[in-house]
Formats: sequence, structure tokens, C-alpha cells
Amino acid sequence: MTVEITRLANGLRVVSQHMPHLATVSLGIWVASGARHELAHEHGMSHLLEHMAFKGTARRTAQSIAEEIEQVGGELNAATSLDATFYYARVLKDDIGVALDILSDILQHPLYSDDELEREREVILQEIAATRDSPDDIAYDLIQDAAFTGQPLGRTVLGTPASVTGFTSGQLRQFLTSRYRAGRMVLSAAGHVDHAALVRHAEALFGALPPGEGTEAVPAKYVGGMRLSPKPFEQAHVIMGFEGVSWRRPEFYPAQVFSGLFGGGMSSRLFQEARERRGLCYSIYSSTWGLADTGLFSVHAATGSDTMGELVEVVRDEFARAAGELPSQREVDRAKAQLKAGLLMSLESSAARAEQLARQMLAFDRHITADELIERVEAVTPQAVRDIAATLVTGSPMSFALVGAGEKGSTYAQLAERRASA
Repeated sequence: MTVEITRLANGLRVVSQHMPHLATVSLGIWVASGARHELAHEHGMSHLLEHMAFKGTARRTAQSIAEEIEQVGGELNAATSLDATFYYARVLKDDIGVALDILSDILQHPLYSDDELEREREVILQEIAATRDSPDDIAYDLIQDAAFTGQPLGRTVLGTPASVTGFTSGQLRQFLTSRYRAGRMVLSAAGHVDHAALVRHAEALFGALPPGEGTEAVPAKYVGGMRLSPKPFEQAHVIMGFEGVSWRRPEFYPAQVFSGLFGGGMSSRLFQEARERRGLCYSIYSSTWGLADTGLFSVHAATGSDTMGELVEVVRDEFARAAGELPSQREVDRAKAQLKAGLLMSLESSAARAEQLARQMLAFDRHITADELIERVEAVTPQAVRDIAATLVTGSPMSFALVGAGEKGSTYAQLAERRASA
């Protein structure tokens, strides 16, 4: 299952992995332009642009886009993240040309008609409203704002009702022209795909994309702080976080292993202490994500408002223990096994392979093999895990978000801040 890479004359990178045992292909265009690339007056435009791509082109109506892909039994979708926007499809191996023609059309010849724009605004306003009914979504919005206050990374991907309702068709076209440049885009495919044929399609359909890199993201600066929401829910949701590790740094893999042993599964420290021994919550977990210049390590849990104080104490004390003591080799080996298994299991999916290839090309401009990734995980030692835990806890101020605890929220936040670094 060899990975092949070709760069077109305009800078578009084409990468594919042939999986001959499959009868399908997952493919798409990944653009290194997401929410963090927006200026303040553009907040939410990346997401709106993604929605509007499916609302008609010079050759296709919104309905014909849907009918054409489904006529061949395919799937078509898109998503926006902090650092990228991607448009992807899954089709039978003989229908790659259909999928690529649609993707090319919606990215290069969208209409952005006023009628469709008005309708899609309402859809996104409903999407924003839905997040306000979700304590999880509120908590994650708050933790981002606390960690990266006043920056693109601290804003929501969806935008606000005010920003979304203010965008015009002309602004969308200008945003597309300035951000969607070939040098910031990757065409990635995995499955039953022939690379030479894929390149021929790419040259014919995407060869006219403007070259160049487009707008760079504003460098991030982790800040930290406390955010509370008094909105009532049946449970109170808490997220406690610290500045994480960029994927460019060698400590990224120890951070991943630490997250696994700290809160990554049923055998993790947080799950065993908070749920199994004390019965404080149904679910508690840690996560770590990295970007080119920063990252965020966080712990998320939910419990009743009367037990939130004890839960915060448990998390605080476990952070202090992780920063002060070496983990056992057994713990580290178990976390590494989980990480390796998750990686290899995900790669059984052609969609996951296509996304991984695209993200690696955007981040490193090369393919990183599974063997290389596993080698980096295997190299993590207990000392490296302890060092990264200490760096996380003492190297930056805490970010704290709490939803649904009412007047006790500030008390719990102050409790969380009394940690190893105090």
C-alpha cells in the first residue's frame, strides 16, 4: 500500500495510498485555512464558506449536487476546524471522476446567490443555537476563550449571530480568492485508487487554481484564565486545562502518552479514582491537541453541583501527583499500547487514511509512515512522561471553564488553582 506524492505546477499537492482490497475510494481537498486564519471581522466566514460550497455553482444547483453524488451511491460532505477546511467524498472506485468534478466545481465556481445565502444563514444560526443548549459545547467554547483570549484560536468556529448575519456574497468571494490558493491545498485519496489517473484528473480539474500560499495565521499566545457560565443544567460540566504541546515539538508524543495514562481509558488514573473508587461521575477523560505553534491539554468531566468540589480536588491532586512522581513502566507501556492500537485501528478506514495523509502534507510536507509514528511512541520513557506532566502543570497558568454550577462556580475555580505550582 504505497503512498505516492505529486506536486502540480501551481503548487497543489496530490497524495494517494492504494488499498487494492477495497472497492471504494475516500478522497477530498484539504485547505490550510480555518477559523484561526480569520480576521476579527471575518469571524465564522470559513464555516459559512464551507456551507455555501454546496449551494450551487455555475453548472449545478444545490439539488443537482446532492442528486449527482447520490446517483452513484456516493457521499459528500465538508467540515471546518481551527486550522483547516476540508471537502471530501466517498465513492465506488469507478466513480472517482464524478466526485472530483463536483469537488472542483463547488470550490472554484460557487455562485453564492443571495437567496441561498439567506437560507444558509438561518441554518447556521440554528447550529449556533444548538450549541447553547449543549453544556459540553458551552464548556469547550469557554475553555478556548480562556486559553487564547482575544485571539482567533479563542473564538468559536461557527461565528456569532451578529457576524454570520453580516456577511455578504462579495465578502465570501473575496475570502475564497485570498485563502484558497493551490500552495495551501492538498488533494488526498485512499482506497482503490490509481495515482497516475488521480494526477491526470487533478491537472485537468484543479490546474487553474491560483498559485501561492494565501493568508497566514496569527501566531497564538496561550493566556489562561477562568470562565463560568451560570446557565442551569442537570449536571455541572468542568474543563481544566494547561498549555499543550505543538506537534512540531519532540514532547508531543510524551504528551500523548501522558494523556492516555492520566485520563485516556478505563484503566487511567482519573477514571479509576474519580469514577471507580469515588463514584463522582459517569465519564471523565483527558485530551491533548497540538497545532503548529501551541496546543491545549485538558480534562473534562461532569457531575452534580454538590459533588463538583470533590471532583475538582481529585483532578487537582492527580495533576500534582503526575507532576511530582515517575509513572510506572507498566502504566507507560499500557498507555503506549492504547495509543498504538488506536492509530493502527483508525488506519483500517480509507477515510481516516486520506485525512491523515492530507494533514501530514499540510503540516510536514511529507508522509509519515505508521512505523515511524509507532517508533516515536515506543521511544517515550517514564521520565519523559513525568517531565511533560510537570511542564504542563507548572509551565503555564490554568485554564478553567465551568458550566451549570451556579454561584459556587468561582469557589470551585479557586479550588482548582491550588495545585502543585502554588
